[in-house]
Amino acid sequence: EEELPDGLDESCSQEEDEDSDSDASSVAGVSSSGSVALVSRNGIECLTQPSEAQEKVLKPALVCSLFPNVPPTIYFSTRDERVEKLPWEQRKLLRWKMCTVTPNIVKQTVGRSHFRVSKKSNDWLGCWGHHMKSPSFRAIREHQKLNHFPGSFQIGRKDRLWRNLLKMQARCGKKEFNFFPQSFILPQDIKLLRKAWEEGASCQKWIVKPPASARGIGIQVIHKWSQLPKRRPLLVQRYLHKPYLIGGKKFDLRIYVYVTCYDPLRVYLFKDGLVRFASCKYSSSMKSLSNKFVHLTNYSVNKKNTEYKSNSDETACQGHKWALKALWSYLTQKGVNSEAIWEKIKDIVIKTIIASEPYVNSLVKMYVRRPYCCHELFGFDIMLDENLKPWILEVNISPSLHSNSPLDVSIKGQMIRDVLNLAGFVLPSTDNVASRPQTRSGSTCSLGSILKEKSKPASEHLIAEKMKKAYYLTQNIPDQDFYSSVLDILTPDDVRVLVETEDEYSRRGQFERVFPTHISMRYLRFFEQPRYFNILVTQWELKYYLNKHKGLELLKNWCVKGYHTGAGMDLAQTWSLPKSFFLQKSGVQSNGFSKLELGRLG
Repeated sequence: EEELPDGLDESCSQEEDEDSDSDASSVAGVSSSGSVALVSRNGIECLTQPSEAQEKVLKPALVCSLFPNVPPTIYFSTRDERVEKLPWEQRKLLRWKMCTVTPNIVKQTVGRSHFRVSKKSNDWLGCWGHHMKSPSFRAIREHQKLNHFPGSFQIGRKDRLWRNLLKMQARCGKKEFNFFPQSFILPQDIKLLRKAWEEGASCQKWIVKPPASARGIGIQVIHKWSQLPKRRPLLVQRYLHKPYLIGGKKFDLRIYVYVTCYDPLRVYLFKDGLVRFASCKYSSSMKSLSNKFVHLTNYSVNKKNTEYKSNSDETACQGHKWALKALWSYLTQKGVNSEAIWEKIKDIVIKTIIASEPYVNSLVKMYVRRPYCCHELFGFDIMLDENLKPWILEVNISPSLHSNSPLDVSIKGQMIRDVLNLAGFVLPSTDNVASRPQTRSGSTCSLGSILKEKSKPASEHLIAEKMKKAYYLTQNIPDQDFYSSVLDILTPDDVRVLVETEDEYSRRGQFERVFPTHISMRYLRFFEQPRYFNILVTQWELKYYLNKHKGLELLKNWCVKGYHTGAGMDLAQTWSLPKSFFLQKSGVQSNGFSKLELGRLG
């Protein structure tokens, strides 16, 4: 974490990983109207703007909630749409903080929604920048969103990813977490590596990677101990020497994974992605190991090969980069069950995100004013072996969004639009933007501070909520019948989380939510610490996934009863909860939990 920038102003110095098909670079400018415009150095406007003859679809500026008393969210569009303008009093609040690492595709998308570049340090609503040290997240105000969570480098660095998956193997069994090649972190694991090396076959191959680099920098495949670089941090990984080949070439998949919240955990996978091929045919010969065009699939490596062929058609299986949907069509025509592969990919993605969950949740509670302030897009690099088993190679916390080819623009443009719509940007009140930043304890949007200021009945209501959470988190051997009762009586906090979850799902676009779903109960045992809201949303999905309408109507009725959620998820009213319900079920007296226990369990 010491390598990360200190704050937002310094978070723009590092580059993201790269997978775009052109060296053409663009710079963002600001039009006379103040919205973001693109100025191209290479005359590639046709890739970023629809043709004059193409009629754009007019979209409303705000997306209404499914529920009463819930504020609308800002709508983001693709190139073939235009967004209506809000009245000036609202439109002047649309400010975006630009960084040197803010991708052009993001600048264009927020520009179409009439955002203007923020010229002040604290009046912005959104920022797409680089990761930064955890304490710097304190500076993000209640109405602002940054595209990272503190601690996400626990899977974004190759060495941390391996350590955390190794920890999950020890706790949950190797069978469940055997989807990352065996690795060793040097210099600390040098003796373990030597032992594994000597116990292996004479023709074994290893791939050497710097722990925190991208774009194929510093990667090499070796087969001799003498080839191992000395005296610098490295990840040495067993080489997947029998990959699935297409046209005799290796390839990997770039899967886009979006996490909107860690408590409750909400994870989405984009239905399309990129397939990146090595530009030379694969060979298992030791003589080929020095040829990166054979063994590496990174675009930034293979674009240097004169044999590299680009692909501008997202439906075509040609060139050295395909759309993910084109790969599924190709495999289906070959008789391969591509849906089964996708299900396996979803499984290993969920488990990998869970591996980072305790770290991220701890840091969010410590440094972030409210969960609204963070969201994150990950780029998972996955390879299929000869048996079509997916293996995670690495996770990128700043996946490349360079979009200088039609294929990139088509996939990434749709994805970024859906990411920003899923993020749920809410127009703040003018007072929130103008006011000074508050400390976490003084946040006007903090549920705890709101309830503390309420009268005695409200404080009793808070105790009842804590009693309910404690009840569902302290059972020794919980089963489905026990967990299903979590929906019998919903607290205002329960309703807030369920409303947020259903509203978000309605804005998913081409993303597929993979957690929570009706089968997510199987994953709860992998969490280092049980989370009440994960139990709640999983049981909600299990009960209503076949009858969404019934669940939505139920929530609407609760909203009308007096529950209100604003930009800060405030409670305008509270209604009492019968504590006896929980006390009778749990068999504890009204004073059965001490304040200390309630604080710990709640």
